Amino acid sequence: MAPAPRLLGPGEAIDVPARWAVRSHRVIGPGAVSDYVDDVVATPDGEEMHRQYLLHPGAVAVIALDEDDRVVVVRQYRHPVGFQLIEPPAGLLDADGESWLGAAQRELAEEAMLAADDWRLLIDMFTSPGCNSESIRFFLARGLRPVPRPDGFVVEHEELDMEICLVALADLVDGIYAGQVQSPTLVAGVLALEAARRGGRLDALRPADSPWPAREVRQRQLEAIAELA
Repeated sequence: MAPAPRLLGPGEAIDVPARWAVRSHRVIGPGAVSDYVDDVVATPDGEEMHRQYLLHPGAVAVIALDEDDRVVVVRQYRHPVGFQLIEPPAGLLDADGESWLGAAQRELAEEAMLAADDWRLLIDMFTSPGCNSESIRFFLARGLRPVPRPDGFVVEHEELDMEICLVALADLVDGIYAGQVQSPTLVAGVLALEAARRGGRLDALRPADSPWPAREVRQRQLEAIAELA
């Protein structure tokens, strides 16, 4: 008979950083955003295993809520899935020296031509930890006001066909449960906001500049890879 599951208390239900030794690291296919890599990893029992995954720079997403409980979204074409998805303003952490909050503020200005006076932290998430190293931080932005796009920003590729929209929060929640809204950033961010509202957590959300352990672990991962090279 299998042992009974261990009951985790409130302070124990947490993700814990861990790092199994990497024997070798190889880039199978370099990409414009992510590299497809193969690691030979030593397991605790002394065996070795190959793990292939995308080495991703990480991202931020912004759930921008106006005074009428409407969320700012964009319609954006996503070629791998063959859909024009409803998504929140979001983007890569690919600018040297830029803070995570600064990246979110930049993305909101670039994609939605908005700034916000009130920034809170909603959730942190790994998008697909079995095959992708991407970590993403979700911000809640309120007190919205129009601004021009940042100097130097060039609208190109998918963004040339991108439409900025407002959607009632309740309609987005309905669309998620109906299977009509499928972007992981939109689904996770909107449901996190709805749960925070219903649970009375909005005023208790973490500050927008809170530590992000996943990024510290990623930096150590990159340093270990550099040593192997």
